[in-house]
Amino acid sequence: MSQIGEIRMQVAWNRLISIVEEQALTLLRTAFSTSVREAGDLSAGVFDPKCRMLAQAVTGTPGHVNSMAEAVKHFAAEIPREQMYPGDTYVTNDPWKGTGHLHDITMVSPSFRGDELVGFFACTAHVVDVGGRGFGADGKSVYEEGIQIPIMKFAERGEVDRALVALIRANVREPNQVIGDFYSLAACNDVGHMRLMEMMDEAGYANLDVLGEFIMSRTHSAMMERVAELPRGNWSNDMLTDGYDTPIRLVAEVQISERKVNVDFTGTDGMSPWGINVPLTYTKAYASYALKCVVAPDIPNNAASLAAFDVSSPKNIVNAERPAPVSLRHIIGHMIPDLVLGALAKAMPGKIPAEGAGALWNIHISARPVKGRDGQHAEVLMFNSGGMGARPGLDGLAATAFPSGVHTMPIEATEHTGPVVIWRKELRPGSGGDGQYRGGLGQVMEVSALEGHEFDFSAMFDRVTQAARGRDGGKDGALGSVALDDGTKLRPKGWQHVPAGKRLILKLPGGGGFGAPEARKKDAREADELKGYVVGGLK
Repeated sequence: MSQIGEIRMQVAWNRLISIVEEQALTLLRTAFSTSVREAGDLSAGVFDPKCRMLAQAVTGTPGHVNSMAEAVKHFAAEIPREQMYPGDTYVTNDPWKGTGHLHDITMVSPSFRGDELVGFFACTAHVVDVGGRGFGADGKSVYEEGIQIPIMKFAERGEVDRALVALIRANVREPNQVIGDFYSLAACNDVGHMRLMEMMDEAGYANLDVLGEFIMSRTHSAMMERVAELPRGNWSNDMLTDGYDTPIRLVAEVQISERKVNVDFTGTDGMSPWGINVPLTYTKAYASYALKCVVAPDIPNNAASLAAFDVSSPKNIVNAERPAPVSLRHIIGHMIPDLVLGALAKAMPGKIPAEGAGALWNIHISARPVKGRDGQHAEVLMFNSGGMGARPGLDGLAATAFPSGVHTMPIEATEHTGPVVIWRKELRPGSGGDGQYRGGLGQVMEVSALEGHEFDFSAMFDRVTQAARGRDGGKDGALGSVALDDGTKLRPKGWQHVPAGKRLILKLPGGGGFGAPEARKKDAREADELKGYVVGGLK
């Protein structure tokens, strides 16, 4: 290919990335659920006819993006090519063929240019409710966790399946929000298709074959160069997480060879009877994300870059089989990157951050008026984050969602969705692990129902009994805690009640420190004191 041809291909590749970013922004702007429009709990991408992801939107989470990259293959296997038509949109929330739990709706739309199938657009978003027991760990099987939508057509030739819409509406607590999000997902793919057609018209492309091969070949070559630079060998790591009622041990072994990086989870504890199990697709998503952060953070994330990583596991909690309950698959799934990074730290000493809070401190609130009083019923979902682990050369980020990357929802947006009041949301002094570089701070939150209301909430919290570990001599981050304002201790997982007039106090965990505490510079300690980042500091 000539130099001019390569430049044109690169421009087209960048144009493709801008298309999927507009695709994601369409979802952000039109979504009904705060988890989507405020937190960005979504993914969007474009695929070639072979179901290879060519580009993903920057907006989105690794768990959604990397599992969606596999999901499109399941759609193509389920719906024959001769049954695909222009104007179609397909849907599922199958945890094993989608992105890991029923609350994630994945939609795939074929993109036709005339009669030729030139690719697919796909997107995923977390909706506020799917019925069943609600978003929580209490289910004993996936059948209790909500409505299951097999891979099927949401729309055929532009006509929405009204029976499917009616069925969903009858099975969820917030039908307007959920159905609104379904249409937002479909619109997201439609925008991607329209922009792709505009690009192909301008460039004179009949299909994406040449551009797709350019993307795949360049990415593959770049990845192979990075893998070749890594040390060869096997390294393992283990980690204890809180579990539901007893700690769960996670084990990972990373094997680096000449052309591949393999992660195997043999030795990890078996499946849980509670809804914290993880389908392998989600485990693969976050294991691959951890590897890519170290191996090739600057190389575009697509089918070719992900192909450099293999992930395997026997049947266990990170490779749960149907019908295991998986509603809170993110609790364990968000620990996978720190688990894998811990193994890489042995291969690449001094270059890997300390452990962080990991799992989001999500809380799903089901609010209602006190008996005998008028008021509002509402389902409210909040995403909150503890601290990141300290990095080689830098303190950890406070209250930051690593590895999920979702945004913190503004208090005003949360309070607008239902009768809840956020009385306090502030950084938690002393929660970051000490070290040459300090772990990121967690936060303190104080939540109650509006006067005349009460609420049940689904706790989805970890790092309450097992702290984020420091690295290279750094100290552990602070443990989290869950309690009422009268001091009553509450469980870190499961549905529980907060009476009217009481407040829920959440203290989110901090990240581990990096390096020996005595090596921390004096001016850094003084800055911590001045900012109130340590206990006893000025506030």
